[in-house]
Amino acid sequence: MTTGAAAAHPRASDPDHAGADDPVAMAAALIGRLDRDAAVLLACHVNPDGDALGSMLGFGLGLRRLGFSRVRASFPEPFDVPEPFRFLPGLDLLVPPADAETPALGLSFDAASPTRLGELAAPLQRAPSWLVLDHHASNPGFGTLSLVDPTAAATALVAARLLDRLGVDFDEAIATCLYVGLTTDTGSFRFDSTTPEVHALAARLVGAGAPPAEIALRLFDSRPYGALRLLADVLGRSELSPAAAGGRGLVSSYALPEDLARHDQPAHVLESFVDILRTASDADVACLVKPASDGRWSVSLRSRGATDVGSVAVALGGGGHRLAAGFTADGDVPGVFAAVRDRLDPPTGPTPAAGDGGPTSGPVQG
Repeated sequence: MTTGAAAAHPRASDPDHAGADDPVAMAAALIGRLDRDAAVLLACHVNPDGDALGSMLGFGLGLRRLGFSRVRASFPEPFDVPEPFRFLPGLDLLVPPADAETPALGLSFDAASPTRLGELAAPLQRAPSWLVLDHHASNPGFGTLSLVDPTAAATALVAARLLDRLGVDFDEAIATCLYVGLTTDTGSFRFDSTTPEVHALAARLVGAGAPPAEIALRLFDSRPYGALRLLADVLGRSELSPAAAGGRGLVSSYALPEDLARHDQPAHVLESFVDILRTASDADVACLVKPASDGRWSVSLRSRGATDVGSVAVALGGGGHRLAAGFTADGDVPGVFAAVRDRLDPPTGPTPAAGDGGPTSGPVQG
């Protein structure tokens, strides 16, 4: 689904009269018909980032403003809100995934596939209606109604459009959540996904009370000292491969479980490290391999602009965007790097048979 700018989605007091070819209007009509005491379940992807949590919690608070009294939100195990996001309004909406019951309406946020929703996919699939809000180009389309816009900079933008259609006025809490989603997925408005619509929405959110300086400090400019020591280890073992990616260059590094233990750091502190690798001007592609909670590897890929890392991630079982993507993998770290290099520069000889080396892959984690 591709929608226009936020201004093109006026608040609709009677969404049932909107065109049937407008998924935003259809979603608003569906929500509008619900009893206000109906159970609503919101879900976002495993290991949620700022866009997943921000869009989900902001939308949940919007439903509360509309009078819905049984709104619950969750994400798959490990059920732990990363420290940078523990200031977000709406955390009281959260329940462990084991406590999520089949709702009258389910909504998922920022999940490119049902597998990214883990154990929450089951209650969403049992719900009479399931709305999918997302912006990943790799999303194949699922749920009852798909509100997927690959041109949107963040799922927060898609959520804001639907809140507008529902007639929800943004207060400080909703604005803060949506702004976190917006600034996270645009890299503080530095990525080329930062469109005029993004800036227009950001202005609205700041006008409604979102504090940009405080959000930037919490999300981008605060790390425990142990995380700095961990970053030093990761950067210290980084390697530059100038000939990779068709001569555009690859910079790569990795972290091990024992690195996290040695510096007493949770895994989520690694999430921003790939963007530091990405600043190397000698390479167009950055790759960071991180330990995943299930003993596998979580691989993050970034491009400075000349390489479509989304296609690389999709080929390895993951997904994402042209400039930011990821996947999960089994095997060892050298095998993961070899698989990435092979996709950046496909071999010209015969294709190796299955099991001849390299990792097996799974859904996007990066």
